[in-house]
Amino acid sequence: MLNESDLPKYFWADAVYTASYVLNKTLIRPILKKTPYELYKGRKPNISHLRVFGCKCFILNNGKDNMGKFDPKSDEGIHIGYAINGHAYRVYNKRLLAVEKSIHVVLDETDCTVPKSVMDEPGMDDLRTILQKNQFSDLDATNPNAAKESIVNVGFPKEWKTPRNLTLDNVIGKIDKGVSTRNSLNNFCKTMAFVSQVEPKNLEEALQDSNWIAEMQEELNQFEYNEVWSLVPRTHEMNIIGTKWVYRNKMDEHGAITRNKARLVAKGYNQEDGIDFGETYAPVARLEAVRLLLAFSSIQGFKLFQMDVKSAFLNGYINEEVFVSQPPGFEDYQNPEHVYKLKKALYGLKQAPRQWYVRLNEFLLFQGYDCGNYDE
Repeated sequence: MLNESDLPKYFWADAVYTASYVLNKTLIRPILKKTPYELYKGRKPNISHLRVFGCKCFILNNGKDNMGKFDPKSDEGIHIGYAINGHAYRVYNKRLLAVEKSIHVVLDETDCTVPKSVMDEPGMDDLRTILQKNQFSDLDATNPNAAKESIVNVGFPKEWKTPRNLTLDNVIGKIDKGVSTRNSLNNFCKTMAFVSQVEPKNLEEALQDSNWIAEMQEELNQFEYNEVWSLVPRTHEMNIIGTKWVYRNKMDEHGAITRNKARLVAKGYNQEDGIDFGETYAPVARLEAVRLLLAFSSIQGFKLFQMDVKSAFLNGYINEEVFVSQPPGFEDYQNPEHVYKLKKALYGLKQAPRQWYVRLNEFLLFQGYDCGNYDE
């Protein structure tokens, strides 16, 4: 597969995974007359999405890079496999020099070859020019073989790489420490044994996995820590709002699952206006204000840090009397018919974003900060 598509050898793992993926869905066992996928899932596989490995593809640029009116709406890439979870394709984006997953892909199976690498191109003068632009000062420019080997170690063909003049002033962190993919692999192996690789679709599937049970218990511990609710008897006058569990796998920048997140949310569509909620508008910082902050900090040399508040909406107080049902699968065995009266907001409630904003705004004003007129 790598030789047919002229892909570099460092895509061998993607080729092995794709080969196993295809064989599991197409290889028929001689005795059972079924594919491995059919034996495991109990149904015939859908192979309409299978495409030629290494073919050219075009990935939709969904506006992350502030595109202009005349900028291309797609990036050229190479199809290198299929996503483990979902129906997305794994593609190599030539512009970003990174592997990403996307469902917005158009594949061209008529052209399954990639450009020749730099080491195969004639002309050592151009090779020395590239080395100078990339500031490979440790190479001997008079030794063509040494230069050629360095290009091989870089690993990317000439058409895939954009030379840039980088200075040591722009390097963040310690230079002598370097970057190692082995550290990323170690971090992945450390977390893989303690997280579930499967995202359950309902409560029954989650209760069969100890990792998801622990995450649900951790979510309920946050409720107790923040004193979100109190258990009260049910009455006929109460408008009870149901609750449900939402399961998501959190991934890092490489697409590896780092943690499982189970969140208990309220079924806010059952709320009644004027009874269960009032004002729902929550102002946020305008994009222009964020740009102004980034520009000012860059000029003044400030360091900016991003902070993530754990279970942010659980910190906002609510003014209405809101009652929710007990969490599915974690009902109180002594009082199974009781309901929870909320003291603070819950994810899924219509007023939750506003109540979180009100408390955060009051805290910042109390600490001496001023609200920008542009965001009021």
